[in-house]
Amino acid sequence: MKQKVELINKSIGASILISLGCYVLLKVGNPIGPVLFALGLLGVCYMGLNLFTGKCGFFIQDKIKFTDLMIILAVNLIAGYLCGLIYSFADNEVFNNAVAKVATWEFSLSFFIKSVMCGVIMYIAVFMYKKGSPLGIIFGIPLFIFSGFQHCIANIITLGVARTMDLSIIICILGNFAGSLLMWYVSKDYVKKEV
Repeated sequence: MKQKVELINKSIGASILISLGCYVLLKVGNPIGPVLFALGLLGVCYMGLNLFTGKCGFFIQDKIKFTDLMIILAVNLIAGYLCGLIYSFADNEVFNNAVAKVATWEFSLSFFIKSVMCGVIMYIAVFMYKKGSPLGIIFGIPLFIFSGFQHCIANIITLGVARTMDLSIIICILGNFAGSLLMWYVSKDYVKKEV
């Protein structure tokens, strides 16, 4: 029971940190927002918190139970949405920017591919952190944002800010998972030796 509580608490903490990145991105936009967003993932990694997109590519090699991974995802989604909802009442400009952003999302192959590519970047960023370098996070987070790639936890937070829901979140989750697992698979022999 204590382990589950810790799992949930660390997942809530990760959602809060990523929500700060989403808020600043919606508030100030490019080019500063994507750079500042990186603080969220840096905090998650250095504090040892549970972010689905940072864990899903490593759950096999790190022997994370699939049920625990799904708990992390569920908590990230719920806590992230609630953080976004709170922000929506704090700043009308952020709310309007979130509504405009969500209006561009679609349940499509293009959106799925953008989600896969974000998963690839997230795997590389966390892998580099595990190797002792924060550069994967510092460069990777702005890279996926500037490229228009889609991150499911950032997206659920943005949906919360916009006070809505969209089916694109489903393909975003699947795409992030697929991209992370793809990178694990193609590099697993090297990762097994070095990490």
